[in-house]
Amino acid sequence: MKPRVRPLPPDEWDDFTKGHPYNVFATLARHPGLYQGWRGFHGTLQDGTLPARDRELAVLRTAHHCDSAYEWARHARLAREAGLTEQEVELVRRPDALWSVEDQLVLQVADDLYYAGDLTDATWAALCDRYDEAGRIELVMLVAHHGMLALVLRTLRIRPDD
Repeated sequence: MKPRVRPLPPDEWDDFTKGHPYNVFATLARHPGLYQGWRGFHGTLQDGTLPARDRELAVLRTAHHCDSAYEWARHARLAREAGLTEQEVELVRRPDALWSVEDQLVLQVADDLYYAGDLTDATWAALCDRYDEAGRIELVMLVAHHGMLALVLRTLRIRPDD
């Protein structure tokens, strides 16, 4: 599909976008004020306090639920860099796959938020046992953010990067 908003041409990129030449950045840069604020928020989540494995499991499950080819492609690579095997990356798509208790909790958070827009009390209690308060907030914000981003990517028809 043709993008509804064309990415900025490289000669109009700011220094950040030059260092991160992805279609999502080049497209959202067409709204400079929003782009700068979003970049800070997105970066805080990407470089947050959660273990990289947990972060990438949550993002991949969200990308799967939202049918976001862009986020899946980008975060499958980041997941492998975070230590997930190729088989684990593909298993994220399967609700019946067997995972460790820790991994299953992260996937359950993404599932609960996608299907119910909330966490069950049991999921919340398990989160309280595993993460501190900041970690719980971060995980919920991470999943919510990537769900929102999937809608933006799909609506603006932002193409996956080569």
